[in-house]
Amino acid sequence: MANRRRRKSSLVSGAAQQGERTQQKNFAKYGMAAAASIAIIAAIVFAITSGTSSGEQGSDAPDFEVSLFQGVEEVGFRVGNLSNLYGQPIILNFWAGQCPPCRAEMPQFQSFHNDFKDEIMLLGVDIGIFTGLGSHSDAESLLRELGITYPAGWTDDRTAPDKYRVTSMPTTVFISSDGTIFEKSVGAIDASFLARVSQELLAAESTALNHGG
Repeated sequence: MANRRRRKSSLVSGAAQQGERTQQKNFAKYGMAAAASIAIIAAIVFAITSGTSSGEQGSDAPDFEVSLFQGVEEVGFRVGNLSNLYGQPIILNFWAGQCPPCRAEMPQFQSFHNDFKDEIMLLGVDIGIFTGLGSHSDAESLLRELGITYPAGWTDDRTAPDKYRVTSMPTTVFISSDGTIFEKSVGAIDASFLARVSQELLAAESTALNHGG
């Protein structure tokens, strides 16, 4: 954890204009490269309304225990609490093994993770057993089928979906390094939304560090 904090601190506190330009260029490149997947998701997710919910924006991110299928080295534990990851920006994605919209958006999360894993912690949490959308075994099978490598696991805490007011699957929550909710999206999100909100989150982190320093 300390190594990740030092890495993020040096990246953001450096805040060199060249670095910021490179980051913006990478986000733009990511958004354009994902255009095809956006169309696919739009076709598949016809039954799920995607939109941003600001109900919990600015409030503390509820804590809960997570067990990992994969990503132990990146996360730093096999079984631990979400709060163990505070100190860095986090994208928390609630998904399930038999959720078609989840399947559709996961490849773009993988591409995002490949490009920005040193800047934002991406964590997928399977809640299929609470939503009727599959078992933990179904979730693991989907990860293998799609070749997903970013940190992903499950929670046995049945209060977690209620704490985050998960009313549609998938649900994605952007969390600041201080453990507060930056933004939340209910339903499948497209690559441009993921890139835009992530960039805004990193910019807010940079501003907070500069003011704090």
